Amino acid sequence: MSDAVLSQFKQAEKEEKKVNTDKKLKIGIIGTGWIAEAHIEAYKRMEDVVVVAAADLIPGKAEKFMKDYEVEGVRFYPSHKEMIDNEELDAVSICTYNTQHAAPAIYALEHDIPVLLEKPFTVTLEEAEAVCRAEKASKAFVSVGFQPRLDANMQMIKKIVESGTLGKIYYIQTGGGRRRGIPGSTFIEKSTGGIGALGDIGCYSLDMVLNAIGYPKPLTVSGYISDFFGTNPKYNGKDAARFSVDDFGAAFIRLEGDIILDFRIAWAMHVNTPGDTIIFGTEGALRIPSTDCWNGSVGGPMTIYHDLCGQRTETIVPIIKDGDLFYKKVRSFLDAVKTGGPAPVPTSQILYNQAIIDGIVKSSELGREVEIKFSEI
Repeated sequence: MSDAVLSQFKQAEKEEKKVNTDKKLKIGIIGTGWIAEAHIEAYKRMEDVVVVAAADLIPGKAEKFMKDYEVEGVRFYPSHKEMIDNEELDAVSICTYNTQHAAPAIYALEHDIPVLLEKPFTVTLEEAEAVCRAEKASKAFVSVGFQPRLDANMQMIKKIVESGTLGKIYYIQTGGGRRRGIPGSTFIEKSTGGIGALGDIGCYSLDMVLNAIGYPKPLTVSGYISDFFGTNPKYNGKDAARFSVDDFGAAFIRLEGDIILDFRIAWAMHVNTPGDTIIFGTEGALRIPSTDCWNGSVGGPMTIYHDLCGQRTETIVPIIKDGDLFYKKVRSFLDAVKTGGPAPVPTSQILYNQAIIDGIVKSSELGREVEIKFSEI
């Protein structure tokens, strides 16, 4: 019975898009902090790529970074503008802290350079809209760094929803988080991180379900954020003194299509999980076990709850083993660069993701529900 249900989600294997591997793509990296390590490791594995330039505001940081990763022949710059002005680049990776995502992305687009932009997209909706306007005016594109999107299990969620097995989707609860897992570095200060758990792992959780249901437009948000753990030395040690972002967020979101999204995310809490993700439909429901990280796959085998021949039935969806998602993210971006797009994770979708996060912050500050309003792009 399970096999019969699951078989409808299997699709014929698609031939991989062939791309020219003769020409080496010239890459520039903007920001050489922690996340840039994963980018350089991926680039080093690709024979059709050469990293030619790196920019970082901190003197000597980019030089040390490339030396540590044994990458030679790189030219270094103190800003993204100087790098872009002085290099002929095929693409850039933007690995800066959150509050500096928008400016280099816009500048690269103004020079028609494709951008792989680390998550979160931006900090505010206004910044995200500015990037989208620059992209619209450019010959290039932006792909946002949501590697979980490429996981076979995440893609299975979308297949299940699109198959119609669940019927009309009307309510979704999603989220996740860590019992203890507050990061350090630039993540926890408003001047650099801008947002905390919402932008670090909340954006992944939102993307999982929004992508599955076709990214409907968000209409209203009633949100809440707090920082009880991050600002308490008992739980965050010496970093508590400089903690100025959210460590927990929750929201009730109304989406187009008469869909309700119930969301919560945490870097720290007194429970192992705020709950599994459940997609409620008129013909069935899908339970997705929670995960504390959101950098990769789902938390375990999923379950479809449905009726079959008048009997309440549960179908287990086994975990699919998958490869290096970060490598896939970078590779899919470069393949798009070679073919002229489209972006693997387009800003047209992630704009809605960012609008929800922005709405949660604004709603929490105002203490009431807010309407999400988009500007002209």
